[in-house]
Amino acid sequence: MTNLAIETEGLCRDFNGLRAVDHLDLQVPRGVIFGFLGPNGAGKTTTIRLLLGLIEPTAGSAYVLGFDVRREADCIRERVGVLLENHGLYERLTAWDNLEYFGEIYLLPSQERRGRIEELLRHLGLWERRNEQVSRFSKGMKQKLAMARALLHRPPLVFLDEPTAGLDAPSAAALREDIVSLARKEGTTVFLTTHNLAEAERICDLVGVINHGKLVAIGSPEELRAQASRPRLEIKGRNFTPEAIAQLSALPMVQKVESSGGRLIVDLKEAGKSIPLVGLLVRAGAEIEEVRRLNATLEEAFLALLKEEER
Repeated sequence: MTNLAIETEGLCRDFNGLRAVDHLDLQVPRGVIFGFLGPNGAGKTTTIRLLLGLIEPTAGSAYVLGFDVRREADCIRERVGVLLENHGLYERLTAWDNLEYFGEIYLLPSQERRGRIEELLRHLGLWERRNEQVSRFSKGMKQKLAMARALLHRPPLVFLDEPTAGLDAPSAAALREDIVSLARKEGTTVFLTTHNLAEAERICDLVGVINHGKLVAIGSPEELRAQASRPRLEIKGRNFTPEAIAQLSALPMVQKVESSGGRLIVDLKEAGKSIPLVGLLVRAGAEIEEVRRLNATLEEAFLALLKEEER
């Protein structure tokens, strides 16, 4: 068995002459939470549809759990869990009856099915509401129930397309925790698309950035931050006079200085030592309390990668 949950090579998909996915080479190891990031229209949803065998590639190849998306799409869909934009629940049924119905579709034996339903509903905090109609559920509760449905048959791989979109902050945070907890507990590979960069930074082991159908970068959040990060210092203290800031800004190694009360953010043209900067400020009468290097956030790295790709 390959240690890759997903592997694509030169994967392309055209729609009426428009290339939505452009020679995508992607490898997603088993057991990771993979974040697939990109602006609207970048090709994220088309990629998921290709990987599920819902549409055929124009060119290239793709394997999901070792199965060819062209020839073995049914085998793929039997083995994966999916939560796309529409939660797909039957709102006139209770939470329990929804999962019973889908469990029967997956041919789960009765005892196993009921045990699994209870396990998921308890884990997701829906056990006490199991006999209520889904139409009475909040959006966050419906998303949790849809997560339970996607995980019901213990799939080794689950696709989640914007699972926290439209949820309030507490509901989104709770669902994120559930995703991580269930993925770690069951060893499930998660393929997650999201516009929430902070969300991806918190929960993803590996991140891919796509734009105009092309893979721009791939790596851990830390690797992408380092790749796109410019050298930056934060200096805290007192007596940062306009004259001292002007002298600091005039140094050849300094690109920009931002001042906010007792805090300076110094963007450097290239990595270097902070001692000359601190020395200049001290000579100008400043009192330095703390100096530390700042790393870019994943959002800053994401925007820098897109800007670089556009150039």
